[in-house]
Amino acid sequence: MRPKGAHAAMAMPRASETIAAFGEAQSLRDVAYETIKHKIITCAFQPGEYINEAAVSAQIGIGRTPVHQAVERLALEGMVDVMPRKGVIVKPLSLDQILQIVEVRALNESFCVRLAAERADHHEILQLQDILSRSAQWIDVRNSEELMLLDREFHGVLARASKNNILADCLAKLHDRSLRFWFVSLDKPGHHRNVQEQHEAILAAIKARNPDAAEAAMRAHIEDFRNNLMRNI
Repeated sequence: MRPKGAHAAMAMPRASETIAAFGEAQSLRDVAYETIKHKIITCAFQPGEYINEAAVSAQIGIGRTPVHQAVERLALEGMVDVMPRKGVIVKPLSLDQILQIVEVRALNESFCVRLAAERADHHEILQLQDILSRSAQWIDVRNSEELMLLDREFHGVLARASKNNILADCLAKLHDRSLRFWFVSLDKPGHHRNVQEQHEAILAAIKARNPDAAEAAMRAHIEDFRNNLMRNI
């Protein structure tokens, strides 16, 4: 299933070219994991598609063992299924599953932004402002991949601003599992601008140190995402 009206993804650099960006401490297994996950999230590897570990290894320029370890990790996170004697299949899109993820996100991210409104420091607020500034530059050209990655970054900073590492780790996993659906459901005219306005409302509430307004803005944001899913999947 290809995203409706999806734009061609920006060229993904070979893993050998991105190792430095991950830092020397990052292992080949981690680079393989991030690279394969990126391809799944952006639907370069289509939902329901069988992927061959040897072919992936050659494509991203990393050995078979790190690729196999990355696939095992992605299977644990629910992004692929390992089928005995058949291979690896990218998890098909399931409306029931994403609606369950949305329910959990609504509960936890609403609590997260309440904490962020109370605990976010000046640097984190500046980071959020910078992300929204960069997002605005991509809206007119409707670059879904760049906007999706900036959405991920925005929610990641919000999670860190809660100053609760356990909550942040939980939300990172939930958000990554919902990104494929973001890519599929938010490519209609006006959708990206709506997301930008919703993010601006969340940031405004955090800057005002208003937990109630922050929670209301987040709930409206997630409810709009849910409604888009219902219309487009």
